[in-house]
Amino acid sequence: MAAPPHVYGRGMGLAVAQVCVDAHDPSALARWWADVLGWTVAEEDDDEVDLEPPAGVAATPWLFLRVPDAKRGKNRLHVDVRPPDGSDQATELERLLALGAVRVDVGQGPDVTWHVLADPEGNEFCLLRSTPAELAALLAAES
Repeated sequence: MAAPPHVYGRGMGLAVAQVCVDAHDPSALARWWADVLGWTVAEEDDDEVDLEPPAGVAATPWLFLRVPDAKRGKNRLHVDVRPPDGSDQATELERLLALGAVRVDVGQGPDVTWHVLADPEGNEFCLLRSTPAELAALLAAES
């Protein structure tokens, strides 16, 4: 039997090298996300800024790229973030709003457990309710 079309080589698909974010001001937006995530600006020029996670954190780096066109409509791809262990959703929501995030209605309805927000250039993202430890405990309880 032939391997399914999504299986390549040793049974692995492609590796994500980085997440690219279009921006009018890559430096300002990358620095905003660095504050949000606790990441570091690794390299920067006028048109590109590399943002990297702290050592020991398994996450894909982000690359902010200068583009001339404005964002139009709802994102087709967005980021979900969790409060870190030792914090909670309400505390992180307050922090994100103080940093300049804004609430966004994308039709999510009143009964969802997450908050839909937008960064300073209007890119939507979601703040989830559970911390990593709370999620792990919930998943362990379900198995």
